[in-house]
Amino acid sequence: MTDTDSFPVTDADLTTDRLVLRSWTPGEVAAVLEGARPAHWAEDFPAEGDHVIAGLFAEHPAWLDRYGHRQIIERDSGLVVGSIGLFWPPGDGTLEIGYGIVPSRRGRGYAPEATRALTEYAFTAPGVHTVYANVEPSNPSSIRVLEKAGFRRADADPGQNTARYHATPPARR
Repeated sequence: MTDTDSFPVTDADLTTDRLVLRSWTPGEVAAVLEGARPAHWAEDFPAEGDHVIAGLFAEHPAWLDRYGHRQIIERDSGLVVGSIGLFWPPGDGTLEIGYGIVPSRRGRGYAPEATRALTEYAFTAPGVHTVYANVEPSNPSSIRVLEKAGFRRADADPGQNTARYHATPPARR
């Protein structure tokens, strides 16, 4: 089965060679909060972070807009294998990005692929000039994701035990 057989790709979706990034629907948010298991989710989706995000959507439904959070869908299987999102609205032209891939699909390069695609899309939003992520130095996997997606280390916050990585549009690098 191909991705077009398993689900239609819409103009609102972001696509890469192997992934579709699709906005969450209110029904999918409710499914996470209710503990439901739709057939189009990987066996280990949602992860712990997705429960947190679904709770935030329940409190802030506007975050379900086109620049908000998205599910990461594996094109070959049509399964949701993670989530990624921008924390909207931008502050002074900057947006924070967060992402997660379920354990069964890690190590395939999906996280950097999705991060790169959503970051490029973020730069189409009016006034956005920087996308950043805060990562704990004790999380080398997340650091590799950001580096592979073209982010550079900006600074560290010793008080918070995090490092900030950022990306800017190619013309500003």
